[in-house]
Amino acid sequence: MKKLLAYPLTIIYYIFFGMVLVVFQPIQWVAFKIGGYKAHKITVDWLNFFVISCLYILGTKISFNNKYKLPKNAPLIVVSNHQSMNDIAPYFWFLRKHHPKFVSKIELGKGIPSISINLRQGGSCLIDRKDAKQSLRAIINFGKYIEKNKYTAIIFPEGTRSRNSVPKRFSENGLKMLVKSVPSAYVVPITINNSWKFLRYGGFPMEIGVHLSFDVHEPIKASSMEFNQLFEKVETEIKSAVIV
Repeated sequence: MKKLLAYPLTIIYYIFFGMVLVVFQPIQWVAFKIGGYKAHKITVDWLNFFVISCLYILGTKISFNNKYKLPKNAPLIVVSNHQSMNDIAPYFWFLRKHHPKFVSKIELGKGIPSISINLRQGGSCLIDRKDAKQSLRAIINFGKYIEKNKYTAIIFPEGTRSRNSVPKRFSENGLKMLVKSVPSAYVVPITINNSWKFLRYGGFPMEIGVHLSFDVHEPIKASSMEFNQLFEKVETEIKSAVIV
């Protein structure tokens, strides 16, 4: 019965989700051209508010659990596991005061209404995973941008989303370059749970009644320990809180 109900709800979800992306494409373009970064940032905040609202059509519950005070006036590097594309909008919305930017694959920078323009104009980092030199340059420049503006970089060390609750191996290269390029950063480990369930049936229908949760761990001053120790600590904290 639950899966049968998921079919009509998924259709309604995709209709509204598509409408949100199409409507906010020109809004973002006009906002950026007329008002620059500040105006564009406001439109991106509301874009992601409505993207999250679409998930509620599926009976989704979203929890962003944070018992720690995130440092203000300091750059942040959020490190997280990655389970589906539905991980993204909650980060934009719940961390909006910290100006979140993503390390993302270059393919997402074109062809997707609202999402591609946001990645290109909003300050995120687009890397070509087939070109190590381009990726290195992009992350270094991105890190300098985060350091200068005291924004938030979000990176998924798995490289790609896992298809179930079991995290993939974390790669240290991207995070290592970010830490070097953002010397004053605080590293914030965050664990995502249950996002993979949306795609349990391959995306149609989408799972209904999912409790999507984000659990924030204690921020760590990046310069407070050697990178190898920092990387191990961050990976252990994130993976130990994953519900398998």
